[in-house]
Amino acid sequence: MVESSYENAIKTQGGKCMSSLINLKKWGSIFASGALVLSLAACGSSGSSTAGNGESKKVDSYPEKPIVINAPSGAGGGLDTTARALTKVLSETKLQTQSMTVENKPGGGQTVGIADFINKDPKDPYRLLLPSVPLLINNLKKEGNSPYSYKDLTPLAQLTKDYGAIAVLADSKYKDLQSLFADLKKNPGSLTLAGGSAPGSQDHLVAMLPAVKAGVDATKIKFVSYDGGGEAMTALIGGNADVLATDISGTGEYLKAGKIRVLGVSSPERLKGTYADIPTYKEAGIDAEFTIWRGLFGPKEMPDYAVDYWNKTLTEMAQTPEWKKVLETNGWEDGYKNSEDFVKFLEEQEKLVQEILVSLNMQK
Repeated sequence: MVESSYENAIKTQGGKCMSSLINLKKWGSIFASGALVLSLAACGSSGSSTAGNGESKKVDSYPEKPIVINAPSGAGGGLDTTARALTKVLSETKLQTQSMTVENKPGGGQTVGIADFINKDPKDPYRLLLPSVPLLINNLKKEGNSPYSYKDLTPLAQLTKDYGAIAVLADSKYKDLQSLFADLKKNPGSLTLAGGSAPGSQDHLVAMLPAVKAGVDATKIKFVSYDGGGEAMTALIGGNADVLATDISGTGEYLKAGKIRVLGVSSPERLKGTYADIPTYKEAGIDAEFTIWRGLFGPKEMPDYAVDYWNKTLTEMAQTPEWKKVLETNGWEDGYKNSEDFVKFLEEQEKLVQEILVSLNMQK
């Protein structure tokens, strides 16, 4: 019985403890049993100490090389703007001294960039992803084109809250949402609506929710999707679309330049600054709200030391004057949540998105 225990221990502990275990056989079974426990404990303690020191070194040195943020949309859109603002503030505040670059991977309403990110090394802590609501929507809708959800990633932080906006050209005959939806109610296919995401996804829902509430047959609206808000805005300005559904933060420079008119915003109350004169959906008599979050994620098996680093760093960044200025300039709400709170929010948001898709008969 004792020899069997020795043999098993020798197999499991490896060669470095073998000689001490064999020597124990010379002693009686009672003494050997007690000594065996002490010997194995000593071997195990040595291994744990080495691993612990190695982990400590990783924590102290991370990050020690450049970091890449994947923005799964085209240049000029809300995700791209957020990613570049994040890298700029982290650099200006010296909270992150390694270089950070933003890679744009547009396509499929964020699905191309998300799939590309998830299908690479799941443990690489030097790759980050900055998606938004379509991460959930494209996984839940009936004709969804993504098998992935937030559960295939490591949520690090919710960075901002944004809201949807419905816009037209500055010289459009439409001055408010009421007149727009009145025409769409009579003839839903009479106008072309552009958005930077696929049907059933973020920009589509920004317009479809109030349209349904206004009594429009949303299934007959002509919706054309583009790879990101920047391309959709170009389509509107170029005369290839009559109406644009987008996020309010992507309209600022075009509003200031007098190129577009925003008819309504999906916020619960009026925003400030550049957007102060824009009425909410509710002010137009339409009981609808839609919040657009943007968040930072790591790969699914991101090491704990990297998650802890970003929790600490991003929490500090969210309190800096530089980041608050970014929020104000872009018309974003301070929606910061750390990793733990972000996971809880995503669980709740997933249920909400599912309910919205059910109301539009677009759920899986």
